[in-house]
Amino acid sequence: MNITVLTPDKAIYEGPVKSVKVPGVSGQFEILNNHAPIVSALGEGTVRLQVEGNSDMTFGIEKGFIEVLNNEVSLLVQGYKE
Repeated sequence: MNITVLTPDKAIYEGPVKSVKVPGVSGQFEILNNHAPIVSALGEGTVRLQVEGNSDMTFGIEKGFIEVLNNEVSLLVQGYKE
């Protein structure tokens, strides 16, 4: 699946990932390949991307939204912290 991570200022990451863990407003959840379509608000916490090639990318956010549709993930975040 592919992901695009955007802040109001710039694109943080675009490319293939194996999984995405995000801090939902009701708790953390994970998106895997062929996930059902979803749109969800995100709260403060850590986002972890398992990038193809078995490396992880981790960063903090204050809030945001995630949309998943047809193995395309859009992650819109505010308060990006490496």
